[in-house]
Amino acid sequence: MSDFTSTVKEIVSKIPAGSTLSYGEVAARAGNPKAARAVANIMASNYDAKVPCHRVIRSDGKVGGYNRGGEQVKKQLLVKEGAVL
Repeated sequence: MSDFTSTVKEIVSKIPAGSTLSYGEVAARAGNPKAARAVANIMASNYDAKVPCHRVIRSDGKVGGYNRGGEQVKKQLLVKEGAVL
């Protein structure tokens, strides 16, 4: 696992329930603001339950994809946690 991937997963694991960050915000916090697509790819291949990848959304406010059930499941998880979409 690359340093960038580890950093991204660490940042995402600290997003509290009910909160979200965009892929771009995660990329910026990981030190590479132009790597939003890389963050999306990292989240798409994440199956570690300790990394709440459903809390990372698109910059336009849409929830985006989710590798554990699709966009509808991601939206349901966020609503259940109290996230404002």
